[in-house]
Amino acid sequence: MWKQIEATPTHLSYLILSAFTVTFALFSVLIRNRLHVSEPPLALLTGIAFGPQGATALNPIHWGIRDNLTQEFTRVIVGFQVFAVGLELPKHYLGRHWPSILWMLGPVMAFGWVVCALFVWLLFNTSIATALTISACLTPTDPVLAASVLSNSQFSQRVPSRVKHLLSCESGCNDGISFPFLYVGLSILTQAKLEGMFKEWVLITVLWQCVLGSLVGVIVGLVSNRLLRFSDERGMIGPSSFLVFYLLLALLSVGIGSTLGLDDFLVAFFAGAGFANDGWFAKRTRASHLNNILDLLLNSIFFVYFGTIIPWTQFSPREITPTVTPGRLVALLVLVLLFRRLPIMIALKRFIPDVRTWRETLFCGHFGPMGVGAIFLTMEARAQLENHTSLPEPRPRPTDPHLHTIELIWPIVTFIVFGSTIIHGCSVAAMSFYIHFTRKRSDRAPVAGAETDPLYGMVHEDSEGEETQSEDDEDGWEERRRRIVLPT
Repeated sequence: MWKQIEATPTHLSYLILSAFTVTFALFSVLIRNRLHVSEPPLALLTGIAFGPQGATALNPIHWGIRDNLTQEFTRVIVGFQVFAVGLELPKHYLGRHWPSILWMLGPVMAFGWVVCALFVWLLFNTSIATALTISACLTPTDPVLAASVLSNSQFSQRVPSRVKHLLSCESGCNDGISFPFLYVGLSILTQAKLEGMFKEWVLITVLWQCVLGSLVGVIVGLVSNRLLRFSDERGMIGPSSFLVFYLLLALLSVGIGSTLGLDDFLVAFFAGAGFANDGWFAKRTRASHLNNILDLLLNSIFFVYFGTIIPWTQFSPREITPTVTPGRLVALLVLVLLFRRLPIMIALKRFIPDVRTWRETLFCGHFGPMGVGAIFLTMEARAQLENHTSLPEPRPRPTDPHLHTIELIWPIVTFIVFGSTIIHGCSVAAMSFYIHFTRKRSDRAPVAGAETDPLYGMVHEDSEGEETQSEDDEDGWEERRRRIVLPT
């Protein structure tokens, strides 16, 4: 009988991943709307518990997974997510809110890049070019973690739609916008002549990858919208194919971008924005909740996987990275969370039209999670340093001239992503329970953290008259849950 049990690594992976997803699905409303915890931190802890440092049931090395496969895994996940962000924005959003978006993608990102580089340089005694490269991986806000908090939860209903759309749009754009920041440090490390470095950075990184990538994305989105309308109006596409069309289009966008050497994340985001710019597709698929299903599956799988590949042994000093210590990593995490966004958001509050109060400023300043996009950029940086292409080696070579930077970037970025996932994933719970227990007892909801009224200190009226998409929770929870009526 015992011979029939085949507890192979692959079979255990199926079992653990599906068991986690099924368990979370069964209690998703309780976890999201009462405990106010999203799936990424829970999936991450599951991966750690069953990974090489825990029960050893999950070990990607035994699966044959190396850096090149990790890169493609993160590419697809971020590509799907940024496409979904562009798809879910209100119609004509980019045309009406471009000033706020430019402030978030310009000064806010640049400030965070420089500040993170300064902290890395001071704490780890590395070169400025290495610090700039590492900080570029930490510059973008993660669309996967952002989506897990800004949608599909009761708390998201308490945040003004204007703020949610701004943060979602920022997270969709800035993974692609991070490439120019990344290639500044990489160019300094890999090229000797300043003139050639600047020329390649402008022509290849900025114009070809970013500008052309954005234009190609818009064209792909608009053309796909017209083709789908044409097919739908003539009854040539079935309901199931209509619903899955956007998934195929997201994958097509990533494929076009990566094949042409464009910024595939900008291609995917602008393809989604162009595809849904008129609001037609969003209106037709509003009740499908397909994106919520994908969020649960992709988020769960990736963060369980990430929990298994965290390089715990590299968080201590080694011969190649003697300055990496647990204390310095924790110090960097604290400094990044405090100073990467908050100071610049406070300074620019009066210039960003969609941020109207100081509480909104603090919320936007805090809510800048780092996640899947940072892991992808790390793989991109390592590939460029290893062989000057976008294809990383399965493992770093001991004779590589940039070995110090290659070995330093991985433990720093993974530790920051680990800390950001836990802190940002649980910050909603902290905010909800803090608001609950600081109220008068007569004003509290019957259950801790169950308040549904808009967050205090934020402007909630929709003065622009936007057509926002429904954010009802699964199974009609928003219609079924009991409203908390506060005494007047």
